[in-house]
Amino acid sequence: MVEITSPSAVRAIISRYGLACRKSLGQNFLVDQNIINKIINAADLKKTDFVVEIGPGLGALTVPAARKVAGLLAVEVDRGLQPVLAEILAGAGNVEVIWADALEVNYDEMVERMTGGAYGRGAGSYKLLSNIPYAITSPLLIHLLTGRFNFSLLVVMVQLEVAARLVAAPGDKDYGALSVFVQYYTRPEKLFRVPRTVFYPPPGVDSEVVRLVVRPRPAVEVRSEGDFFRVVRAAFGQRRKTLLNALSGAGLAVPREAWQQILEQARIDPGRRGETLSLQEFAALTECYLDYRGFGGN
Repeated sequence: MVEITSPSAVRAIISRYGLACRKSLGQNFLVDQNIINKIINAADLKKTDFVVEIGPGLGALTVPAARKVAGLLAVEVDRGLQPVLAEILAGAGNVEVIWADALEVNYDEMVERMTGGAYGRGAGSYKLLSNIPYAITSPLLIHLLTGRFNFSLLVVMVQLEVAARLVAAPGDKDYGALSVFVQYYTRPEKLFRVPRTVFYPPPGVDSEVVRLVVRPRPAVEVRSEGDFFRVVRAAFGQRRKTLLNALSGAGLAVPREAWQQILEQARIDPGRRGETLSLQEFAALTECYLDYRGFGGN
């Protein structure tokens, strides 16, 4: 395996293979060994671990991570990188690259196939690493978490603004539907800032590495996750409006008078705004909403 951890090495291999960094795929290659080491340390990789890396790019993180674990499965959408990764990962018997869209992958099935069932659903959990294109951060998190894939943690690099949203508490300006979604499934933690200067080519913004530790069970108990998140999205749909107004205008087929009663039953002031509600309050609101609809649950 070959380590690509400097701008000159990246430029050389891009030139040799006639590649171009594709903006449409958010290709900004990490070229700083210190940052790479910090990401690996954040995942606390061990020889018994199996890792899935989403978006290996030129393999800057893939190579050192693979040396620390039992096996690594990399998911890359850009088939133009095939000859590059073939060279960089040559001789790595514990690495396999899958050429696929990360938003469409069944991660458990892939891991089970590569490990003979040792890891995956109903078996050992695995770990995820990702320096993903910023444009697909939210869709990817939704796919990974609603898919209930059997990974124990995700160490991911995101935009600074997104990192703030993932960890924001009720009442914070960054607190929103994504905050509730991620905190429902995981315990998120901001780890360290990554300047734009450690990428080639440099992106237009700085980044943050975040660790999401998957909860053994969701943060709150609800009868219907779908309805829980519908209520959450409705509450944040018009941030400047009160809860009563936001929910009444969200198209949930519940009249304003009923929302007034639902909020009172949940012991939530109708004059509050969505960004002030905790996960527990959103759960209580959803349960009263389901009671109104006569939803019995599973």
